[in-house]
Amino acid sequence: MKPIKKAVFPVAGMGTRFLPATKVMPKELFPIVDRPLLQYAVDEALEAGIEQMIFVNGRGKGMIEDHFDMAYELERTMADRDKDGSALDGTRLKPGDCVFVRQQEPLGLGHAIWCARDIVGDEPFAIFLPDEFMVGSPGCMKQMADAYDKLGGNLVCALEIPMEDTPSYGVIDPGYRDGAITEVKGLVEKPAAGTAPSNLIVPGRYILQPEVMRILETQEAGAGGEIQLTDAMAQMIGQQPFHGMTFDGKRYDCGSKQGYVEANLALALAHPEIGSDIREIATKLLAEG
Repeated sequence: MKPIKKAVFPVAGMGTRFLPATKVMPKELFPIVDRPLLQYAVDEALEAGIEQMIFVNGRGKGMIEDHFDMAYELERTMADRDKDGSALDGTRLKPGDCVFVRQQEPLGLGHAIWCARDIVGDEPFAIFLPDEFMVGSPGCMKQMADAYDKLGGNLVCALEIPMEDTPSYGVIDPGYRDGAITEVKGLVEKPAAGTAPSNLIVPGRYILQPEVMRILETQEAGAGGEIQLTDAMAQMIGQQPFHGMTFDGKRYDCGSKQGYVEANLALALAHPEIGSDIREIATKLLAEG
């Protein structure tokens, strides 16, 4: 069983729910207090032992490449002024450990993952959806990697949500449960209201075997007229071990305005430097409201 050393980050989306903020700036670089969403995801990958980050990028999103590049003028100026440059740690990966490929058309998550097929090669790999912001210690992918070392096969993060919210997500049809581990008997992408097999969703973290790329090669469009990763994964069930792991931590849906604001407030309140000030500000605003 090969270890997980590669991760795919599909970051080609247009972020239309956050317009006009995303007209120039990618949603993935929106800050949670003082670090971009995407940086948190990369830090999570590094903690899990992943070495190569594969970004499936889109037109007009060059800022993402710049974020993980050298910022010579900034770094030189900070050094000359004896300023601490540790805030930039993690923004420059080792040469060759940061790879960009282009998704030329918005054909769905499954298509975005397939665009990375030649870099993934014949190895198992992780997938991160950066706007699914996962906060925990250890991180979500570290928890998943530890479970994968015991289970092998395919592993997805699992999360319980209210049943009425399931039409917006990929939903697990569960089998046996053993603590945080649930057997995955099936997957349904965005089920119609009242038809979901459970309230256990897949919130944006995956460890998959490379065979999924061969399925995506000929995958037809599914829900929403897009090539769905969930449909391809469903075909692997029964052919390879497939499990869900319930994440021990907190998830924020930063693809929505409410979730993004909640994440900022939660991390600001927990921040060692500004937490007490933010609590005072929030209390005052609530009293005034």
